[in-house]
Amino acid sequence: MPGLLRGVARTAVVAGTATAVSGRVQRRQAEKFAGRDAQIAADREQAYYDQQPAAAPPPPAAPAADPIQQLKDLADLKAQGVLTEEEFAAQKAKILASTG
Repeated sequence: MPGLLRGVARTAVVAGTATAVSGRVQRRQAEKFAGRDAQIAADREQAYYDQQPAAAPPPPAAPAADPIQQLKDLADLKAQGVLTEEEFAAQKAKILASTG
């Protein structure tokens, strides 16, 4: 019986050592692959952003409207009957206020 217990104990020690070594190897590999995977993800993300077109420049500002031309256009609308005298006067005041 002591020989049998010794064999069982030896098997348990060997199995426990193998399990510990296996676990350590798995952890090391997981750490190694996690670092590699993180680097690959970072490289892909950078490549994605490098392929994106640069932001388009803002459109040029519209040239300032000529107040004389605006008043002429306003007078034409009034002559066509599109604007009433009050609407014409209000718009004319806005145009003149924005120039001075």
